Amino acid sequence: MATDKNNLIVYCEYEDGKVADVSLELLTKGRALADKLGIKLEAVVAGDNLKDIEKQIFPYGVDRIYKVEDSRLYPYTSLPHSSILINLFKEIEPRIAFMGATSIGRDLGPRVSSALHSGLTADCTSLEIGDHKDAKGNEYKDLLLQIRPAFGGNIVATIVNPEHRPQMATVREGVMKKEVKDSNYVGEVVDLDVSKYTNKEDFVVEVIDRNIEKSKVNLKGSPIIVAGGYGMGSKENFGMLEQLADVLGGEVGATRAAVDAGWADHDRQIGQTGVTVRPKLYIACGVSGQIQHIAGMQDSSIIISINTDPNAPINSIADYVITGKVEDVVPKLIKYYKKNSK
Repeated sequence: MATDKNNLIVYCEYEDGKVADVSLELLTKGRALADKLGIKLEAVVAGDNLKDIEKQIFPYGVDRIYKVEDSRLYPYTSLPHSSILINLFKEIEPRIAFMGATSIGRDLGPRVSSALHSGLTADCTSLEIGDHKDAKGNEYKDLLLQIRPAFGGNIVATIVNPEHRPQMATVREGVMKKEVKDSNYVGEVVDLDVSKYTNKEDFVVEVIDRNIEKSKVNLKGSPIIVAGGYGMGSKENFGMLEQLADVLGGEVGATRAAVDAGWADHDRQIGQTGVTVRPKLYIACGVSGQIQHIAGMQDSSIIISINTDPNAPINSIADYVITGKVEDVVPKLIKYYKKNSK
């Protein structure tokens, strides 16, 4: 296989013949970064029944797709997928590699980066291209700036990898925007022989049966979210948020502090350690606005903050601020919306 090196590549997950949203989001971001660097955008997908999978991938501006098709590659298991990426990356020497911070990406990323001694930044909230000057005065041009909250969200850290390649990062679903570049975009498809990139020992684990319980909470798809923070004070007060969300036809979200206090389930957690959302309306009730929470909702179209503290950090990004106790304000909102929704 003729190799074309120094490009940006995205590992594409897929389930039931559909490429995962997080992979498409990373292809969108990858296309923008590849354009800035003047390099190609590539994708790799490994699994079974991959016929026409490129039709889902090419529209995002992908120049080359590496396909590895074999019935033993689906559902995902660690060893063969790791071997494919490790051996492919040794061959094509990508400059940058992305994958989703999913259960698969969290398993696959560290295995690949460890084998290649490349380093890996997990759970990035932003990815940019920029220059870096280290403490010794060495200057590096056009590095991947891997940006994420650190130290419990108290700071936002920019992490660089000046020496080793590929520069690897994982990103959660919903953090990046998914945007088709050109529905007629067509690149090159390279079919890889699975036997050349794996060992027979990689297939010692066989998935006999698999059961996946779908989440009953659809925060990502809800146009309206009523979110509660530690300022709600109790689990009983969260009941008010459920009433408000019910009247508005939305979903209830929560901060990590509220989840840790036992006032809401973890699948309702919004932020760096939860779900990233972009609703049309986000009502933050008793939410202080720590960095890791803001990272998960700052792209909401309209943000309303209800808080007793007029200087709460979330107020700086809110479109409307209501200063007052949630126990006083939320029941009035419920009453008003009930009255005007008839």
